[in-house]
Amino acid sequence: MPSHGAKRKAQTGRSATGGSVPSAVASLASGPGSDPLRQPHPFHEEAERHGIVLREFYPPEMSNARARTYQAGEIPRPIEQLDAALQDTLRERENVQVKDAVVHWFKTDLRTADNHALSCASQKAREAGVTLITMYLVSPQDLEAHVVAPVRVDFVLRSLRILRDDLAKLDIPLYVETVEERRQIPARIAELMESWGASHLYANMEYEVDELRREAKLVRMLAEKGMCMEIIHDTCVVPPGQLRTGAGKQYAVYTPWFRSWMAHLRKEPGLLELGEPPVRNPESARRTFGHVFDSEIPVAVSNKTLADEDAVRLRALWPAGEHEAKKRLDAFCKQRIGHYDRKRNFPAEAATSSLSVHLASGTLSARTAVRTARDRSAGGEGTQTWISEVAWRDFYKHVLVNWPYICMNKPFKPEYSNITWSYDEAHFAAWCEGRTGYPIVDAAMRQLQDMGWMHNRCRMIVASFLSKDLLIDWRMGERFFMEHLIDGDFASNNGGWGFSASVGVDPQPYFRIFNPRLQSEKFDKDGDYIRKWVPELRGIKSSAIHEPYARGAGALAKKNGYPEPVVDHSAARERALTAYKEGIESGL
Repeated sequence: MPSHGAKRKAQTGRSATGGSVPSAVASLASGPGSDPLRQPHPFHEEAERHGIVLREFYPPEMSNARARTYQAGEIPRPIEQLDAALQDTLRERENVQVKDAVVHWFKTDLRTADNHALSCASQKAREAGVTLITMYLVSPQDLEAHVVAPVRVDFVLRSLRILRDDLAKLDIPLYVETVEERRQIPARIAELMESWGASHLYANMEYEVDELRREAKLVRMLAEKGMCMEIIHDTCVVPPGQLRTGAGKQYAVYTPWFRSWMAHLRKEPGLLELGEPPVRNPESARRTFGHVFDSEIPVAVSNKTLADEDAVRLRALWPAGEHEAKKRLDAFCKQRIGHYDRKRNFPAEAATSSLSVHLASGTLSARTAVRTARDRSAGGEGTQTWISEVAWRDFYKHVLVNWPYICMNKPFKPEYSNITWSYDEAHFAAWCEGRTGYPIVDAAMRQLQDMGWMHNRCRMIVASFLSKDLLIDWRMGERFFMEHLIDGDFASNNGGWGFSASVGVDPQPYFRIFNPRLQSEKFDKDGDYIRKWVPELRGIKSSAIHEPYARGAGALAKKNGYPEPVVDHSAARERALTAYKEGIESGL
């Protein structure tokens, strides 16, 4: 549940808003206690009052000093804790004998094709002549703590039903269960494995903090019970930790990282080899584990349910499952990838792949996307540009692994948490609802509300507008996106907001502030995108559509109920520059 501050904000917008997206803050963390590095500076109390931290699940915002200890490597990173658990239990795990079944745990990898952990589990079961069981655990508390959008939950549940049917054709059961208490997931997995007589558990690695710490705990717990858990790198084309600068550090800038990423793939072509699909289970599987085949997939999760009319519209827009992902990928490579570099920034064009939802939920692997684009498209700049866009997903996960405090409500640059943000509820509601008086901003926000998705160029425009023109805490926008996006992914969403709010890894200085009018004129010159999503302005045929009140179309806009701009961009720009400068120089 949102904190008190977030609940209060929900009254001014269309949904609960007001916090950050702590998709991976340590769920087992205690309060700040007496450790001075855990004490947030009083400067952050305003953000706390406005629900930036989900206090039902997480401690207060950490101090900048503690964030810097992560930067310096003085605190073990969660992935290091997981690596230690795997290393410490290696001998015990190697000595575990296969029993009655092998289990694969689906998480954000809802596919049978090119799924590394599933392939390994299937091979292990086949070699031992035992049954492969797959499972998926629904955690309402995780969905709440990670601020997952109802539209994404619905997509996942629909994908699970398709996945279950595909597996059933191979006599492989998909067991689905709802675990109400998120802390009970490790213990429940151990109980299920014992009840099935399973000794081996396979899962693909998730790189957020909560998940890494949970898996470290589970590896040790199962080892103590004489069981083995194997965790496989699968989400990223190049696993985190394999790309280093000449000084041996993690890249913090995309361009040199991408050059290293491409060079690494040329050096290690096996990273683009696709995993084998699972093989059919033994004939005894249905006799022995018939009760596992009978588990039901919920139609909805109580705290993440779509309204009926929204469900009909969104399900038509976003068919679920890996077959749809493959269909879209093939169509994109055949029809649009060749001009992707030239048209991808124009939201009125049908020029993008619309595959982000499948990459986020794992109905398509990034490996398959890159491999297919390389092998089946016509090549050229369009293909290279699209592959570089897929690579951004790897980059942001690499950043997350090395600087895990970004999952803990902190910006990549801790000093940027000292900016005096605005928490103007009326301005935030206007932004959420698409009534800022800036047509390109309002069109984009209305697209998000209607489709559960927004064009990437527009994501940058509206994020810059919230954090720079309105000077509202970027974490409120970050959370709002996660609450509404069908393709919501913590690392990519956080990275995008970091770019637009100038608090992330992007090397450009804070005084890069998008002018929404210029962005509108450049990327929606004829106003087609605006007219589609802002019906009040459809009667404006000239360039006045980009700023009707400043170009002689104010009377028509006002008559149709379109608002005047909530702020003056020039004045807002100067205010933002001053606030950023003072915050950075505060030395806190």
